[in-house]
Amino acid sequence: METPAHHHSPTPARQALDALAVNTEDQSALDTLAHSDVLVPVPDDSADGEGADTATLALPVLEAPGGDPVVPVFTTEDELARLLPFVDRYRLVPLGALAAQWPDEDLCLAIDGNSAHGLTLTSQGVRTLLAR
Repeated sequence: METPAHHHSPTPARQALDALAVNTEDQSALDTLAHSDVLVPVPDDSADGEGADTATLALPVLEAPGGDPVVPVFTTEDELARLLPFVDRYRLVPLGALAAQWPDEDLCLAIDGNSAHGLTLTSQGVRTLLAR
């Protein structure tokens, strides 16, 4: 029997996403997620020091299948590396604070993207469910 060299325990945010995959109305999981930190990718082409001000954050916007703009965030470095292997910098941001300042435009938030436990929310969903 082989034992993995590194056992990664699921983060509270990852556990909340797993719970929400089973029950989208799980208020405890939504609270946990809203109070968790997420990794927001910083593009390599951003200037050094850009976004260093904690009051502002440049959101990375990607085009999702279907053409909708989406901001990807991640619960762990492993998830970030798996979905965006070309990104090696990120900022750690409280998800609830990010949600509280979410733009009014039609912009979706993808937490852990295409993973089995991933969650994508519309702008309204971000503000309604996560800004606590």
